[in-house]
Order: sequence, then structure tokens, then C-alpha cells
Amino acid sequence: MTEAAASPRRLRLATIPPDVPFLDVLAARWLAEHGGDALGRGLILLPTRRAARALAEAFLRASGGRALVLPRITAFGALDEAPLTMTGALDLLPAIDPQERLAALAALVMKLPPEQGGAGSVDRALMLARELARLMDEAERAEIDLASALQQAADAAHAEHWQATLRFLEIVTRHWPDWLAAQGVLNPAARQVALLQAQAAEWAAHPPAEPVWAAGTTAGIPAVAALLRVVAGLPDGQVVLPGLDLDLPQEAWEAIGEAHPQCGLQRLLAGLGATRGDVVSWDGAAAAPAGRVRTLARALLPAAALPTWREAGPVATTGLFRLEAADEQEEAAAIALILRDTLERRGARAALVTPDRQLAGRVSSELLRWGVVADDSAGEALAESPPAVFLRLLAETVTSRFAPVPLLGLLKHPLAAAGLEPVACRMAARLLEVEALRGPRPAAGLGGLRQRAQAAPEPARDLLARLETCLDPLLRAATAAALPPATLLAALIEAGEALATSEALPGPARLWAHEEGEALAVLLAGAQPALAHLPDAPPTVLPGLLDALLEGAVVRSRRALRGREGAEHPRVFIWGLLEARLQTAEVVVLGGLVEGVWPPATDPGPWMSRPMRIKAGLPGTEEVVGLAAHDFLMAACSAPTVVLSCPRRRDRAPAVPARWLARLEAFLAGQGQRLPSHPAAGWARLLDQPAGPPAPVRPPAPCPPVRLRPRRLSVTEIETWLTDPYAIHAKHILKLRPLKPLEEATDAADYGALVHRGMQIFLDEVGADWPADAPQRLAAAMDRALAEAGLRPALQEWWRPRLARIAVWLAPHERERRVAGPQLIRGEVKGEWTLAVPGGFTLVGRADRIERRADGRLTIIDYKTGAPPSDKDVEAGFRPQLPLEAAMAEAGAFGPELTGTAAELVYWHLSGGFVPAEERSILRGDATRIAAAVATAREKLMTLVTAFDDPKRPYLSQPHPGRVPRFSDYAQLARVAEWDLSGGGE
Repeated sequence: MTEAAASPRRLRLATIPPDVPFLDVLAARWLAEHGGDALGRGLILLPTRRAARALAEAFLRASGGRALVLPRITAFGALDEAPLTMTGALDLLPAIDPQERLAALAALVMKLPPEQGGAGSVDRALMLARELARLMDEAERAEIDLASALQQAADAAHAEHWQATLRFLEIVTRHWPDWLAAQGVLNPAARQVALLQAQAAEWAAHPPAEPVWAAGTTAGIPAVAALLRVVAGLPDGQVVLPGLDLDLPQEAWEAIGEAHPQCGLQRLLAGLGATRGDVVSWDGAAAAPAGRVRTLARALLPAAALPTWREAGPVATTGLFRLEAADEQEEAAAIALILRDTLERRGARAALVTPDRQLAGRVSSELLRWGVVADDSAGEALAESPPAVFLRLLAETVTSRFAPVPLLGLLKHPLAAAGLEPVACRMAARLLEVEALRGPRPAAGLGGLRQRAQAAPEPARDLLARLETCLDPLLRAATAAALPPATLLAALIEAGEALATSEALPGPARLWAHEEGEALAVLLAGAQPALAHLPDAPPTVLPGLLDALLEGAVVRSRRALRGREGAEHPRVFIWGLLEARLQTAEVVVLGGLVEGVWPPATDPGPWMSRPMRIKAGLPGTEEVVGLAAHDFLMAACSAPTVVLSCPRRRDRAPAVPARWLARLEAFLAGQGQRLPSHPAAGWARLLDQPAGPPAPVRPPAPCPPVRLRPRRLSVTEIETWLTDPYAIHAKHILKLRPLKPLEEATDAADYGALVHRGMQIFLDEVGADWPADAPQRLAAAMDRALAEAGLRPALQEWWRPRLARIAVWLAPHERERRVAGPQLIRGEVKGEWTLAVPGGFTLVGRADRIERRADGRLTIIDYKTGAPPSDKDVEAGFRPQLPLEAAMAEAGAFGPELTGTAAELVYWHLSGGFVPAEERSILRGDATRIAAAVATAREKLMTLVTAFDDPKRPYLSQPHPGRVPRFSDYAQLARVAEWDLSGGGE
């Protein structure tokens, strides 16, 4: 049909331009036409419940605040709740509960063998069921027969693959309709379409005597378009379209694609059998400056009409700004500042419009610094609410067999109490963390935790006992091979309620409190009977099962208001795209204008490609983009001041601006103009900056009193003292000890302790002798050291081959050493040497191995699992461990039998790798050079002690750039990364 063709009958169609407040004009028109005694009669249909509530407010504004008896106002999605005239509609079968539908579909998926696409796990089956439900809903809204459409979807080239997909999709084309018929229920979308069709048939047969208006919808499904056609033809009917472009040239109108803002309205007019010539424009006071609608419409012209960009024409950018923040956090801070700045104007309202829930959450948090609680109408994901996170952590903790990270997340959650006050529970959890959970992961299960926590303080052990009692229902369920999913969920809920119980309140009162708790309780209560459709499953599916149940659930929480007086700010709003439709404000920020966010990524789903969907008659994926484009255009014209926001980076990667923003900027550039930048990004960068000029961080230089300075250090700490004195200050003066990480990875320190212990066990047994079974004893000593360490099985098996290779290398090597006839061999020998310096100073150490030779001199051996130091560093005194041990031996620090001069200093590099070990004699065994190195180490130690007895001598952090320690536990405390990068090091 062309624009010039006449409509088959007169339809009452109108449109309200994008820059005119839609609901205010709608209310004023209704009052003008039906404002007498019949004001309260009639019905107005709107696309959303939010718009219905906002229309009531618009009526109040239009009447000057006087009380009115309003017409019935309802949403298209709430026809089941509306007292409409639906003759025969009450005879429709009820809609199946959404959760029961997912469970029943998942059961059908699990019945299929794996080679036909069947899912073996409940959680994966539920995810597939959700995709199947989405496919059925799309087909039913489009009013197509899915079985026939699928048969026509693929070309012959794809027949083999497609036939396998069709066999899987028989779940929804053959088995599911039979199941619905047996249960006497309908799919929700099918019932919604049937309700719309019944209403259209009733009004067509018996036109209502009262006025009926339908406003604000673009009629995304045929059933709505059919109802609108009936409404437009009623004697007192009226259809009001949002933002129909009556000025778009006809050739451009005909070239519109699915991604264009006018595409939905174009399809609707075609479905109504009408043209743009049948539509009347309802004008009003514009909210946006003159010319903005035309500017945006030109920028978003379809590709066929883009040559008109070369034509000169008016361009209006007044009140339109571009916000370009560095990243999503700066974007949130800048948007919050824009909203807060608007409140300085009397009566002005500000709104953020975005589909990005992460951005909405960040902006809400930023607004709290000024005590502003935004009315976030889109809500938050139920899965991210505190009670849902609590149950998800509980499921993950038990199925991971009490892994440290989920366990601590659970015990530190605000809802965790275990019969204590929540504060006491968290304090006990911190004690348990420090004593039992940091370092290598404990053995799996509560038994491993109890073993690790034997030496923990009483509150930590008491918490473990309480935890075991609270989780008993879930722990018993976790031991079963398989259980009904409903039973697993019931055990999870019972355990969660027990763990949430505090001294003051029972668990259910705490877990199910407030809006999010109530929403979660309703969802899980509905899921219990639905899960009866599913077969038994292993307990390990519980986290995935819970995530599948929570998928897509949203709740409007008032959590930000708790502990505060008042309510949400009446002039600050955060709207999702659905909630923003038909709304206006004085300042509107369009946030998250990034490809993949707004517009959303177009996903054809797992079953068909884009061309196949079109061939099957299903809506094209680009229709979602067209709908988002219409939302963008309407929101961009809904306020005098509009800020278009897109950060330069998102998720640590460059962000691609939304196509509409790129189009607008390209169009303006062609006209020699650009969008003015909003200064809020600069405000955000200045917000947390200090008042004065930035001061570079200086390296720490503490000078504690001499009486506090350490008078006793170990041999290995002397090297630290040389390279990083601040570490000595932090450890021995501040008494700070670094916490081990959670689930600490295996490293050289763990491995080195095992090697040292194995060698000590062996030497304690055989000493300088070499019995016939010495190789077997050596291997057994390594195994015993591994067993004593109490490591989890996986870690034991990781180290065992390395220790075995070391034992194989050591056996012949040890035998050869004994041929030389050492008179004495001692391992792990403790020594203590008091230096003759003012105030005294004691050097302590543990030599890995000392051998007394036949000539009375000593061989000192050090085991290294990492790379040994170079001769150059040892001779220069920078790696003084072995020379200092030699000096201690000369001074008699290791006892009379090990007193003497060191003839040889040796490193055994025991890596256990492909080259299991190697021996390296320092300074090639040159006695003269060894004696000089020992003298150097002794002299440097004396100098070091004397130097730090000066009260003015600071404990600097890494004072020698060329001698940075290999590992430093205190570099973060010293803020090395800050001052070192600034060039402030000394």
C-alpha cells in the first residue's frame, strides 16, 4: 500500500511528537473530550504499568491538582488483572506457571539420549528449557505454527545438521503440546494472545458505549495490532502512537530497515491497514528545544537516504551534550554529579535512562555520598540480592567441600549468625580464617577444617561446631549419590534458615525479610512443586540449579533506605528502557550508549541463524535494535537538557559507541559542528582530588629509638637487613607478620621445607654411616616428610615425584661423600653467636648440614630448591648466609664438636626437576678465598650492627636499586610501587 492509497475505513489515529510530553498531552486531550460528567467512564490502555501510574500523575497536573474520578487505566500486559469485557475469555484454559514449565521442559530434555542433544545435568537442562520456552513464546506471539515454520527454515545444504536439530526440537513441536493438553493449561504467551484476540472479537461484535483509548505502544505482536485496529475503529475509540515521523520523505519511509526507530510503527500502520496520511498529530508544549527532533531524524535516516546529509539544513544541538568518561566508574560518578546538580534548580527533575544495570547500581552508590536515594524503577537482579547471594554461597560451600573462599564469603555474609550475634559470627570467622584457612588449602570437608583448626582460638572452633550443626540437613543430603532436586532445595533452605538464626531472631525472620527476602521466598516456594517433574540428581548440581531458578528474576528493593529517614528522592529517577517510555524530566542522561549494551547484542538463539528465523516467520533479531532505537530517539527528545554518555573504555577494553551516537557525530561533523562536551567528567576527576597540588609519596624512613631496635636476628635475615632494612623494622619493631593468601599456591618455600625435613630424618637415622639399606631409607625419609606435612592428596601427589627424583640422585652422591670418611655429619644444626659490640647482638641460625672432615676442618652445606647465589655476590658479602655460618662455626656457635674453620662451602641445588639436583662448591673450594669471604661477611655484619645503633640511621625500604630483594613481604606496606615509579627512591 502506498501513502496515497485510501484506508478501507476511517480509523481514529493520532501521534504525539517525540519532543512533546506524551502523557501530559494524552491527559489534556482526554479531559478536553471526556471531561464532563463522563470523565470517570472509559478505558485507557498503555504499554506498561509504570506508564499507567505516570498517567494518573499527568491527570493530576492537567487538572491543577484538584481531585478527579479517573477512567480505568491499565497495561496491555495486565489484561488478566483488568476488569475488561471479555466474553468467552474466562473460558480459556489457565496459563502454566513459568517455573513449572521450565521444570517440565527440562525433564523432557533429560529424557533424550546425549547423542540427540539431551542434557545429563539438571542445571544444564533448565538452561536449555529456558531457550525452548523463549522459542515457543516468540512463535506464539508471532502467531505462527512452529512445527511448520521449522520445517521450512533450512536450505537443503543444511538439511543433515538441521534434521538433528529438528529431532531435538520435537520436544516443543510434538511432545510439549501433548503435555499441555494432558495438564489442561496453556503457555503464558499463548494465553496472552488469546486474551487479546478475545477482547478484539468482543469489541468488534459489541462496541463499548464508553470511550476506549490505546496509547504509547508500537504493537510488537500481531494480536496487539489487531486489537488496536478494533480500538481505532470504535465510535469512541482512539489509538495514539508515540513519535511517528510524519515528515520523513516517502522514499526514505519505504527504505526503512528493521534497525530504524520508525520500523515498528511502520509495521503497525501496515497491520492497521492505514497510512501516515491517516494519522493526526497532537501537538503541545515541546520539552526539547526546537529542531532537535529533525536533527536526530536526519542523523538516523536509512542508508538509502544518507545522500541528503550533504544538503545544508538547520542543525539544533541546544541542550544536547556528550559525556565521554574514561571508564564505566568515572561515567557513573559523572552521571551522579549531573543528577545531583539538577537538584539545585527548584522543582527540576533528573533521570538516568539506561539498560545497563551495572551502571545503574554504580550511579545509585555514587548518589549516596550526598544522601540521595534514587528511585530505581527497573529493580535489581534477585540473584544479586543479599538473601540469594547467601543461599548461593551456602550451596557453593557445601558442594566445594568447604573450600576457603566460598566458606569465608558465607561466614562473613551479614545474614550468617549460627546462633550468635552476626558481629560475633564474623569475628569468629576472622579467627578461623587466620588460623586455619590461609595458606595451602585444608583437606576437603569439615574434617580437614577441624584438623587444621586444632590450635585455633576457642571462638573459631566453636563456630566450626555450630556450622556443622546448622548445615546438618544439607551435609546429609550431600552424601547421597542422587536425590530429587526438590529435596536438595529443601535441604538448602533448611540449612540456610538455621545458619541465619541469631541470638535475637529466628533464621526465617532474617532470611526472608524485606522485599528481596519475600521475593526469594515466593520464587523458591513456587519452585518446590515444579521441581517434582525432574529426575533425581547428584548434590553437586545444587549451585547450578539455584542459579537456573534465579535467572531473570528481578526485585525492587528499598535496601538503600534502611537506616535512613525518608524515602527515595522525589526528583531523581533511574529508569530502564521499558520504564522510561512516555516519561519526561528536565534533565535526562542516556547512559551506557555502547554497542552490545544499548543497542543490545543481537542473538538469534541456539536453534536458528538469522536468515533461518526470517524464513520461518519469526521476528528478525534486528527488530530488537529498532525498538531500542525508538527508545533512544524518544528519550533524547524528552527533556530540555539531554546528556549522551559513552565511556572510552568498558570492561578494560575500548568501548564502541552506540551506532546512533556515531551516526549523530558523523552527521554533525559533516555540517561543521559537534556535540558540546558536558563538563561532568572533569567534575568527577576533581571530586576526590586533594585541595592542594599533588605531593609525591616519599619512601618511608622510620627512625625508632635504639632501645626498640632488634638485638637478635637470624642468618637469613642479615641479607634482608642489607637489601631491605624496612622489612626488619616492620617485622621486629612493628611486630607485623604477613598473612598467607587464601588457597595459597604451591611454591618453593613449601617444597623447600619438605626437602629439608626429609634430609633431616635421613641424617638423624644414619649419620656418617652408610648401611646397606641406605637408599631405601632415604626414599622412605622423603615419603615420611611428605606424610608429616598433612597436605591434601592432590598436593602430595604433586610433590612426590620430585622428592623421589631427589632421593635417586642423593643415594650415590651420599655414598661417594662417605668414601672421603667424614668423621661427623649433622643436619639442621642450631647455632647462636653473640657479637662483641656495644649493647650486644646475637646472630642465630640453623645450618642445613655440617660435616667434620678427617683433618678437623668443616664442610658446610646448604640445601637450595631455588637458584643458588653467584660466587660474585657471596664474595662481595651481599649473599652472606654460608660465610656467616662459617664465621659462627669458627666462634663455636654450633657446639664444640662442630667448631673449626670451614674448608668448603657447598650449595646443593635440589630442584627435583628433569635435572634433579646438582652440587656447587662456592669459590671452587679455594680455602683462601673462602676465608676472605668469611672475613668480609663478619666485618659487614659488625659494621651493619654499629651503623643501626645510630639513632639517626633510618630503616629505609630497598635503599640500593641494584640490590632489590627477590621477595619482599613488606613492599606493599612501604608503598614501593608508588614512590619507586615517581623516581623518589634514594
